[in-house]
Amino acid sequence: MTFWAKSLRVFNCLCENGTQSVRRLAHKTGFSKSSVHRLQQAIARRGRHRESWLWETEEGRGWLTRLVVATLSTFGLKRGVGLETISEFFVRLRLETQMGCSPSALRGVMQALEAALLETAEAWEQEGGAGGEGREIIGAVDETFLERMMLICMDLHTGYLLLEEVADDRTYATWQALVEERLTALRTGVRYLVSDRAKALVQLAEKGLECLRMPDFFHVMHDLVKSYSFAIARRVHQVHQELKKAEEALSRQLGPTGQPQAPSAAAQAVEVRRATVQRWEQAHRMYRQHLDTLSLTLHPFTIHDSAPQTAAEVHHRLQAAIDAIETLAQGQQLPACHNAMKKVRNQLPALAALVDFWWEGVEQDLEQAAISAPWRTWARESLLPWVYGERQVARTRCAHRKAKIRRVFKAVQAAFHTHALTGQLPQQVLKDWHIWARQQVHAFQRASSAVEGRNGALAQLHHNQRGLPKQRYKVWTVLHNFDCRAADGTTPASRFFRRAFPDLFETVLAKISDLPQPRQRHQAMALIG
Repeated sequence: MTFWAKSLRVFNCLCENGTQSVRRLAHKTGFSKSSVHRLQQAIARRGRHRESWLWETEEGRGWLTRLVVATLSTFGLKRGVGLETISEFFVRLRLETQMGCSPSALRGVMQALEAALLETAEAWEQEGGAGGEGREIIGAVDETFLERMMLICMDLHTGYLLLEEVADDRTYATWQALVEERLTALRTGVRYLVSDRAKALVQLAEKGLECLRMPDFFHVMHDLVKSYSFAIARRVHQVHQELKKAEEALSRQLGPTGQPQAPSAAAQAVEVRRATVQRWEQAHRMYRQHLDTLSLTLHPFTIHDSAPQTAAEVHHRLQAAIDAIETLAQGQQLPACHNAMKKVRNQLPALAALVDFWWEGVEQDLEQAAISAPWRTWARESLLPWVYGERQVARTRCAHRKAKIRRVFKAVQAAFHTHALTGQLPQQVLKDWHIWARQQVHAFQRASSAVEGRNGALAQLHHNQRGLPKQRYKVWTVLHNFDCRAADGTTPASRFFRRAFPDLFETVLAKISDLPQPRQRHQAMALIG
């Protein structure tokens, strides 16, 4: 029996029968007299404050354990608060007499919490993969550099982290060994892989996994922004500064009535500067419009009417948007960025290829469904555009871009609900079709921005916490997979394994049995005596 269990039995016996001799307490509790005497002394030392009696009860001790574990999990593991600060927090709650509050004592609880998290996640992964479903992921791979280099592999569809491992190098052999091990353990395959142009990652997709390698559209857009965005913004700032100086020079030449005494070169300079400001602001707006066009083009449906489009059509539109950006840059006499633009152009065919690849998956599903031609047309041209637009409206952050997508989405939504075939379906069948369409829509992933976001989160966690234990990275992975909840309440693990898991915190809390005992400080002993 643990110390706290013995203490609870003695406390309950005192509450039920009042003050008793040590001999009688020992007889009723079944403990030795010396043990009862020590437990009574410990209860007396802990009873220094008015609320101390609460922590002696079973309910109070359970709540205290919950408080400690929640604080260590939320602030220690997730937010990077140091154990010295958490120790000070518990002391200010006057808990130093109820439990060990020193950093070293809390470190022992933290280690037990981490071990319980890793053990629970391993067991749940084995249970989730035991079904043997032939699922496929849409992988995104990247590396991030913290105290040591980490290799990251995520399923873009569900957000589940398959791999987050510290590695000594990022060669193809290292990537291949780590990814294959995880895919085998989870009994899954890769539909296609989204990555940057790193040779090891390209080789991993084409040779190791033998799947489509999708260039990361996030990096393509970033390369375009680096090429001309700063140059245009700098020129806009400069012409505004020049206009301000010209207006100040003109104000010094104004007469008593506030009007210029005679036409001057300063007034003409102001007009010239204003025209220059308008020209550069117009150039900046045109540049942003071309970037919007690029972003709105790489979709399986056109932005103006949500009609299905092919890879050839997408490639042509992407090429036209890039040509427009280069023409704008030349017209404004901006420094040429031939290497960057060549790099972007080389990736356009592979970017556009994703559209045909996605449509092939849709057609395979429709063929397996063995439905007639009108229903196939309904699914391709009515159902999928509606569900795809619904998702894009929810995901898009840019207000201007969101407004464009919403206008088209409303028209598509109205057309879907008024379609003759839609009205023929029972509610349950329509719900099943909607689930299928959502799965297909989620299979169109063109960027690994989710991995980039994970890299940023890891960098922040690493910045906050110093002297990290070796297993802390694995704990962060577990917290992301099993304790990071979306708006609908699902976690990456529940979406990946297609099953519900118990609450991670409650499961781990049940495994933390006892808190460390408080120190017997000489000062405290003197106060009690």
